[in-house]
Formats: sequence, C-alpha cells, structure tokens
Amino acid sequence: MKKQTAGRDQLGEFAPEFARLNDDVLFGEVWSREDKLSTKYRCMITIAGFIGKGGLDSSFKYHIINAKNNGVTKEEMAEIITHLAFYCGWPNAWAAFNIAKEVYAEDGETTVEHGGMFGLGEPNTNFAQYFIGNSYLKPLTDPNKTSIFIANVTFEPGCRNNWHIHKATKGGGQILICVDGEGWYQEEGKPAKSLKPGDVVTILANVKHWHGAKKGSWFSHLALEVPGENTSNEWCEQVKDEEYNQLEK
Repeated sequence: MKKQTAGRDQLGEFAPEFARLNDDVLFGEVWSREDKLSTKYRCMITIAGFIGKGGLDSSFKYHIINAKNNGVTKEEMAEIITHLAFYCGWPNAWAAFNIAKEVYAEDGETTVEHGGMFGLGEPNTNFAQYFIGNSYLKPLTDPNKTSIFIANVTFEPGCRNNWHIHKATKGGGQILICVDGEGWYQEEGKPAKSLKPGDVVTILANVKHWHGAKKGSWFSHLALEVPGENTSNEWCEQVKDEEYNQLEK
C-alpha cells in the first residue's frame, strides 16, 4: 500500500501524534495487513462501521466507491446493507442504500475507465474536505525515494479543489500536465483557462489558484510537486457555484 502523508501534510505541526497515528498506524499498518484481512474485507468492515455510527456523509460515499473498486459487487453491497439494517437502524440503511445506488447506478461502467492511461487510482479521501465533488489520486512516484512527487489526479464532472497556495521561500510550486478529459485552471485575479489533454500549466510558488473538471466532463492531470525550500500548502475558500457556473457560459 502506498505511503500516506496526509496527516503530516495537514496536521503535522498542530497535532503531530495524531498525524503519526493516521499515516503510520491506520494507513501504514492496519490497511496494509493483507495477510490478515484482504482489502475487500476491510472495505466491508469500514462500511459497516460507518453505517453503525450513522456517518453517512461524503466520506461514506468514498468508501462505497473504494469497495466497488476492490471487488464488492452490487449484490454483495445490497446484502451487507440489508443485514446491517437490523443492527444499525432502518433509517441508516435507507440512507446507505441511496448512496450505494448512486455509486452502482451504471452497472456496465467501471470507474477505473477514467483517469486516462495512468488509471483512476483510489478515492482521494484524505483531501476530500478541500474538494467540491469526488476526486481520485494515483501516486506515480514514491516520495520516500525521489525528491519529485508525481500523481495522477482525477476529478468527476463538476469537481474542483478549493483555492490554494503552494508556499515556498525558494523554488517550489507545481506543474500540471493534462492527460484526459477537459477542465479549468484559474489564478486569482485572472481569467480561467480551459484545459484539454496535452496542455501544461506551470504554477509558481505563492500564487493563489484552483483547478478541476468542467461540468460535463471527467478530467485528469498529472501533478508534479516542484522541490523547494520551506514548502507547504495553504488551503483557502471554496470556488463558489456562481463563479464556477459562469465559466460554462
């Protein structure tokens, strides 16, 4: 399983022990113990936990998608929720079914078809709070083995990340290489740019910006983190619907 760094990226200075437990124990040890339980079974158990506690929000949808991607069929998902209804409550089951139906709606289509030549990857749960809509992440390099981290990021139609800034005192920033679908990129105070496969965007350090998919298209780009000194990410406000919808006109 890929090395998780989301805890340290978001909470490393504020809550270093929580960040360590999140990255090294939960994702570094527990989810990777496939000799004890397969990823498919862990997905099922996680879903049961969410339904049991009534945590039926956007993060639950990510776990349903993750379960589907790891081999849980529509029939199995229906049986899991039906079984849990008697232990976790009928209203919780109804809410879970509504989300599961959405994920399994197009039975003939598998989500791994999106993402271009690099593939969809996994639901981007660790950064879901900074996105409107669902996004997916597939790391292509190991940050522990190279100074340049590259990942394929995929946005469902209408999904975009918040305004954000890649901070650095020297160097830093990010490069986007568009590989599939159509999307948008915008810097603060400038018009949004329409993106398609083959387009390259160079984002300088300390520039406030956002990027994401167009309303009617999936969108994937490679994200290359440029090495620098004292690098960090600052997440800002969401891209408002009024601003985003105006781009399509």
